[in-house]
Amino acid sequence: MATRGLVVGATVVMLSTVTIIGAGIHLKGQAFFQDSPKELVDEVWQIIDKNYVDATFNQVDWRAVRTEYLDRSYDSPEMAYDAIREMLEQLEDPYTRFMDPDEFRSMQIDTSGELTGVGIQLSQDEETGELIVISPIEETPAFEAGIQSQDVITQIDGQSTEGMDINEAVNLIRGRIGTEVVLTIRRGEREIDFPITRDRIEIHPVRHSLKDDLPGGVGYIRLTQFSQLAADEMRTAIQELEAEGIEGFILDLRSNPGGLLQASIEIARMWYDEGDIVSTVNRQGVAEVQRANGRALTDKPLVVLIDGGSASASEILSGALRDNDRATLVGTTTFGKGLVQSVRPVGNGSGLAVTIARYLTPDGLDIDKEGIPPDVEEEISEEVREEMRMDRTLIGSEKDPQYVRALEVLQERITAANEEETTSLAPMSVQ
Repeated sequence: MATRGLVVGATVVMLSTVTIIGAGIHLKGQAFFQDSPKELVDEVWQIIDKNYVDATFNQVDWRAVRTEYLDRSYDSPEMAYDAIREMLEQLEDPYTRFMDPDEFRSMQIDTSGELTGVGIQLSQDEETGELIVISPIEETPAFEAGIQSQDVITQIDGQSTEGMDINEAVNLIRGRIGTEVVLTIRRGEREIDFPITRDRIEIHPVRHSLKDDLPGGVGYIRLTQFSQLAADEMRTAIQELEAEGIEGFILDLRSNPGGLLQASIEIARMWYDEGDIVSTVNRQGVAEVQRANGRALTDKPLVVLIDGGSASASEILSGALRDNDRATLVGTTTFGKGLVQSVRPVGNGSGLAVTIARYLTPDGLDIDKEGIPPDVEEEISEEVREEMRMDRTLIGSEKDPQYVRALEVLQERITAANEEETTSLAPMSVQ
């Protein structure tokens, strides 16, 4: 499976969409599966059998599962869809899931980078089944309404989400542009209703600016997701800021839920010339290691901002920069999602996301469910978080405590780098 087609987003579903479909699976004709939906059930079973990361299939007799589901009769594609979802539930893996044609279409990014939805990314707690917000996408209806990372969705338009799977939640939340959905959120001890109007969203994952908060200037880059556009936009940001002669960089990955594995690899290569980036390990234990390729765009001191909404591809990049001593991490512990999915078309326009590997940081750490702790911890209060949500110009400003702490750490790195350079340039004495 080509790395470019792999997904490491922390979300089980991005209600505004997510990903790029994987390659390598033969797509049979729509008419074939309309006539024989049982073939779709078998195709999904075969893909799981060959690729799923857990060779025990969650201690399930996977061959017996095939016999059971192929012995059934399916009078319609919808009956096959329900059977496939039931079959996949036995894996107890919220990241491996089937999408019918409507659901699959809602997940695909088009070439213009436009999305349709409310703009939130969700995960489902494996133990409680609760629907948890990883983060809202900036400048989307969900973000504007006040949805936050770690919010738990308890109701959708008044309907309880208890026992509800991701697919059912998606069907209830999505809808026509301009229509409204009310999400009831549990945040701490409170429950809050958020009316959100669905909309079309245009996303540019990278924003950058030259800041004069330190002598010589600081290059501030905020990366909101690892989409197809992320690497090109990051390259432009680094090059433009380098041209300004800045002294160092702050890379802001807060509330970045992840995305494409290849994007994280390409971006890591922009920051250092030598060293590992990430290794992915499949169920056979075969590790594929991605490394830097000598094409870094800068060697200026770097500080990375992270928090509980920084997940997956964000964690790959953060781990790579930390383990290679390229950056200092400031903020709070990341989300902790160390799994890789392949998303591919199946049957009559449907889709299948399959967990096919785990990833490890360059130091060999599996951060799944653990996250990456910061080198320098800096909490942020809910009051300040709300202020920054209401006024996004405060993010990356003197009113942003984590950014202010990052500036202090960056100044220390700049000073240390300058002292090292001075030492290396000092004339040698001859004895």
